[in-house]
Parts: sequence; C-alpha cells; structure tokens
Amino acid sequence: MVLAIGATWDCWQHGTRMSQQRRKSLGHTWYRNELRSRGGAMPVDYIPRIQEKYAQEGYPAYQWVVNPDPPPWQPLRRPLAECRLGLVASGGIYVTGQVAFHYKDDTSFRVIPTDVKTTDLRATHFAYDLTDARQDPNVVFPIDTLRGLVSEGVIGALAAHAYTCMGGIYSARRVREELAPQLTERLLAERVDTVLFVPV
Repeated sequence: MVLAIGATWDCWQHGTRMSQQRRKSLGHTWYRNELRSRGGAMPVDYIPRIQEKYAQEGYPAYQWVVNPDPPPWQPLRRPLAECRLGLVASGGIYVTGQVAFHYKDDTSFRVIPTDVKTTDLRATHFAYDLTDARQDPNVVFPIDTLRGLVSEGVIGALAAHAYTCMGGIYSARRVREELAPQLTERLLAERVDTVLFVPV
C-alpha cells in the first residue's frame, strides 16, 4: 500500500472521465477548475510555478504525465500499528557527509538511516524555497513525526532506511525506468508493508 502526502496532478486525473486529449488541451485551467468544483482551493499555485521554472531552465513546455487507468488499489493487509513503514521523500534531503543532489535532472537517491539525528540532515533542491526545510527538515522529510508515531504505537516500526531524491526531474521516463525500480527494489528488500511518499 502507498500513502501519499500532497496533491498530485495524477490523482485529480484519475477522478474524472474527461478524455486524455481534452485534459492536455486544458492543462492548468482544467486542474484549477477541477479543484474548485470539488470545493477546494489551491494554496500553492504549483503547476504554473513548475512550468515557469522549467522554462527558465531552458526546457521545452513541460508535458504532464497522464495515466489513463486508475492506480491499482491495495488495502493494508494488517493494522498500521503492526506495519513496517517505508519513507520516500522528494525534497532533496541528505545527511551531512553525503553528496548533495545536483542542480537539476538528478535521478539519484540517498539512503538515510531512520535513526539519523535531525541536526545532521541537509536540504538542496532547485525548485522550491529551501528556507523552511533547512530550518526544520521535517517539513519535507517527517522523520521525527514518524518516530513519534512509532513510540505511540500508531505505526509498528519504521524501515531501517528512508530514501530521498530531488523531485522536479523533467523526464518522467527516467523516473519510471531509472529511479522508481531502484527504490522499489530497496523497499522490497526492507520488507516494508506500506510506504509513505512525501512529494515536493
């Protein structure tokens, strides 16, 4: 099972029967209208920000991933209090002594022990303001919150390692073919029951 924090473009696309071609033609306008129709507001206008950021970096117009089929639903097989939880975060977090992420299109990942000292965590990312993440890495990598939930018995245990990357990778193909399989292999080796994804 996968848990996710944050709204994603794909989640909204799965919730409508609008044709793929129509969604592509409407782009951000469709997303904004869909969000409003569901009674929500867009606290961070992230789609145009991402488009502008890529344009500044000299990329062609960004093509949002469109998945024609809904994601397969996999319910938890045991209570969360008995689960080993994996953590994957795309906020560019790394540990002092590790190599920082590159400026853009970095498909590498960092392995972070889940008993890491929060004071040893660092952040680098080309696509968001790092001020808050550098003051408190938990805003993009909620390790202290998760350790607290383990202590309270809400979560059974954390996997021995968390995995971080730098989101904003322009090529969806490279994420699908390079990054995702490596993370999947690591998470399966850690025998996690569920994974919390924290996208930035």
